[in-house]
Amino acid sequence: MVLAGKPGRDDPLAHVTAPPPDETEEQRQVRLMEEAEAQRVSDAIDYDIQQEKAANFRGDIIKVLLLGQSESGKSTTLKNFQLLNSPKAFKAERASWRAVVLLNVVRSIRTILEAMSDFHDAQNSPTLSPSRPTTSPSSSVSSSGSFLRLSPEHLKLKLRLLPLLQVEESLIRKLTPPGSPEFESTHLSQITNLPSPFASQNVKGKEIAVNSQFAWKGVFSKVVSSTRDSFDSAELVDWEDPNDPGRIIHACSEDMIKLWKDPTIQKILRLQQIRLEDMGGFFLDDLERVTSPRYIPTNDDILRARLKTLGVSEHRFKFKEGFGGTITREWRVYDVGGQRSLRAAWAPYFDDVNCILFLAPISAFDQVLEEDPTVNRLEDSVLLWKSIVSNKLLAATNIVLFLNKTDILKQKLQAGIKFADHLVSYGDRPNDFESTSYYLRKKFAQIQKDKSPQRRGFFCHMTTVTCKIRSCARTSLKAIWFHDDVPS
Repeated sequence: MVLAGKPGRDDPLAHVTAPPPDETEEQRQVRLMEEAEAQRVSDAIDYDIQQEKAANFRGDIIKVLLLGQSESGKSTTLKNFQLLNSPKAFKAERASWRAVVLLNVVRSIRTILEAMSDFHDAQNSPTLSPSRPTTSPSSSVSSSGSFLRLSPEHLKLKLRLLPLLQVEESLIRKLTPPGSPEFESTHLSQITNLPSPFASQNVKGKEIAVNSQFAWKGVFSKVVSSTRDSFDSAELVDWEDPNDPGRIIHACSEDMIKLWKDPTIQKILRLQQIRLEDMGGFFLDDLERVTSPRYIPTNDDILRARLKTLGVSEHRFKFKEGFGGTITREWRVYDVGGQRSLRAAWAPYFDDVNCILFLAPISAFDQVLEEDPTVNRLEDSVLLWKSIVSNKLLAATNIVLFLNKTDILKQKLQAGIKFADHLVSYGDRPNDFESTSYYLRKKFAQIQKDKSPQRRGFFCHMTTVTCKIRSCARTSLKAIWFHDDVPS
C-alpha cells in the first residue's frame, strides 16, 4: 500500500513526482501553479488532437496531392495558393525570393559563359565543329557560310562578368548548408588559375536544390517586429550589408544586358539549341529592373522564380466556401517531388487523399529528362498519367489535370519547332497551338477513360506558367466538392 504523498518502494516515478520533504508553503503554492499550467497545456494539446481527428472524420480537412515530373509547375502552383490565401506571408518572403531571382539571373549568365567556352574550345579544336553553317549573312557570319567568331570584345565581356560566378557560389552556400546532401550535389568548385577567359572552367554545376525541411526563406531576411500589422517589403532587406549579392550584380548589369542582346551570342545559343527563355527562372529580358540597386521582386517575379526543392513538403491553407463564405475548410497540399528517384515516395500519400492535381508541362515536347536523356519529357508525363489514373488505390480519387506551360508551347510553335518531329503519332496535323492542345487534351482524356478502374469525371485545364493556375485550381476543386460532372 502506498500512502498519498509518500514515495512507494515499487513505484520509481513516485520518487520523481513527490514534493520535496522540506518544501515550504510558498514553494508548494508555486509548484501547484506550475503543475496546473502544465496540465492546462497538456489538456489543450489533447483537445487539438481530438479536434483534428474530428475534422478528419467530418471531412473538414481536404488533402490535395501535387503530382508531376520535375519542372512541371508544382512549386508555382503552391505559390499561387499562398498568394491567394496568405498574402501577408507572401509579402514577408520577398527578401528571400529576391535572392532566388538574383541567383536565377546569375545562372542564366553562367549558361551563356559556358556556351561561349564550349564554342571557343570547338573553334580551336581540329576535330570539333564550333557550330553549324548558317544561311543568314551578318557581320559575324558571311554569306559564304563561314563559322561564327568571338571577338576581343566578347573576351573582355566575359572577363568582366566572371565575378558573378563567385556571387553564385555565395548564394548557393547560404541556401545549402555545408555537409548537407544538397550542398554536396550542387556545390561549385572554386574558380582559380584560369589560363584564359575562354578556357573551359570545369565548374558546371547541377541545378541548385534545397531541402523542403530547411528554412531557407529566413536566411536572407532582416527581422521585422512581429507585432506590426504592416510593413514595407524593402525593410526586410539589409541594404547596408557589404556582402549583399545585389551590389556586384548591379555593377555587372550593363555588361549582362550587352551580352544577352549581342547578335553573335544569340546565334551561338541557337546553334547549341539553348533556349534560356523557355527555362524556369528566366529574367534576362528584365535585367535593367531586377538588377537595380533596391530591387524588390513583384508577385509575378516570385511566381516565375525557379528553385528546385527536394523532399516532401506540406502546406496548409484556409478556404471559405458555401453561401457567403460561411464554411471554412482547411486544405493540406502535399508536394512530394517529381524527380524519378522520388516517385517511390508517392504511394504512402495515396491512402486518404481527396484530390490529385496532376501537372503535365506540354511545352516540353522537344525536351528530354535530365535523369534519363533517352526519355522525352512529354512522353514521360503521358506514362506517368497512365500509371496514376490506373492505380486501384486512387480509383475513387478525383484528379484534376493541368496541361501546363501553354505560353511556352505557343512560343515554340511560333518559332517553327515542329511538334510532329518529337511526337510521331501527331502525324501531319497543323503545327499550331489550337491543333496540338486539342490533340493532347483528347489523348490524356482517352487514357483516363481506358485505364481508370471506375468511371470518373475528366477535369482538365490549359494553364500558363504563372497565370491561370490559381483560378483553375479553385474552380476545379469546387466542382469536385459539389460533384459537378465535367464531361470528358
